[in-house]
Amino acid sequence: MSQEPARDDRVAHGTHPRRVLLKLSGEVFGGGSIGLDPDVVSDAARQIADAVRAGVQVSVVVGGGNFFRGAELSSRGMDRARADYMGMLGTVMNALALQDFIEKAGVPARVQTAIAMGQVAESYIPLRAIRHMEKNRVVVFGAGAGLPYFSTDTVSAQRALETHCDELLVGKNGVDGVYTADPRKNPDAQRLDHLTYERALADGLQVVDASAFALCRDNGLTMRVFGMGEPGNITRALLGERIGTLVSCS
Repeated sequence: MSQEPARDDRVAHGTHPRRVLLKLSGEVFGGGSIGLDPDVVSDAARQIADAVRAGVQVSVVVGGGNFFRGAELSSRGMDRARADYMGMLGTVMNALALQDFIEKAGVPARVQTAIAMGQVAESYIPLRAIRHMEKNRVVVFGAGAGLPYFSTDTVSAQRALETHCDELLVGKNGVDGVYTADPRKNPDAQRLDHLTYERALADGLQVVDASAFALCRDNGLTMRVFGMGEPGNITRALLGERIGTLVSCS
């Protein structure tokens, strides 16, 4: 039996451009705190640019938790829908920052938002997003789904499916994959190299929302969850290296 290759070699061989969607949480942009950490965003942008120059077609969904979290604002008495819209605006700020740093790294980028704001971004149009990626432009999706009660995890799965991505990549802070329990609370938690969507849902693993797991499962989209702590991990994940945890239908 031949050994599984260390990465997706379709990029190197030119047989089919690898197209992926990268989900980055707001906590990544804030470096674990409130606001925007330019050094962290610059590093992520440089790694994304390196993958694009290697032939990968990349889109990104960004969270906004470093500015606002709708669920948290709602728990303090704010109307949930209004709080979620505030969270969406936070994702747009992150998207614009990432666009700027990607372009400074020498790769063109476009921001598309689910809420129309023509002075700063394009409206979300799937076919235009695909065309941008075919022209080696990074597409950064902001404003979530444009609807309250939808998480950016779910939006990531939906955008990946609608733009015909090969894989959904989820970068996490503080963990390097999916564990049987929260490793920060349970020292006996074990990292899983591979698991199925059925097991993830049955065991209640909360690395992403259950709706995102279900959407990927129902449409046959693989997901790779990896840690952001190791330098260069974003580029490795984008290139298709086997890092973190692979979540699939079987």
